Amino acid sequence: MRCIGIDFGERRVGLSFGDEIGVATPLEAAVQESESERIDYLVKLAQERKATDLIFGYPYNMDGSVGFKAKEVDVFIDKVLAKIDLPVHRIDERLTSQEASKGFSKGRDDALRRSGKIDSAAATLILQDFLSQNIPLPDYEFDEEE
Repeated sequence: MRCIGIDFGERRVGLSFGDEIGVATPLEAAVQESESERIDYLVKLAQERKATDLIFGYPYNMDGSVGFKAKEVDVFIDKVLAKIDLPVHRIDERLTSQEASKGFSKGRDDALRRSGKIDSAAATLILQDFLSQNIPLPDYEFDEEE
């Protein structure tokens, strides 16, 4: 399993990578000018990393329902799938952007925001959640002392 974690945004797409080891790591965000360029960047990254799955953060409403933002993600997913055919998993991303921003300095930092680092940190949290749920812990054998 080789997964790309994706935190969709209208201007930036946060990205992360993880595999069967079970650890998600942030990647450079897709910050290209147009959505089609961001999709092309994502597709190229998935191909280079030999991705087997795409893990999308899915913005459910706080009550668990699917709202407008989730429908925007669905449209983005359809555009990505038109260019690359991989299994898609939607992971609840409620509050991940807030959690991801905790690791960065407080205050308004437009350069940091534009860099996509916070978005990729959010994608890493999303992917780590998926990996933690889907990769079994190894069976360790311990010598029993009698």
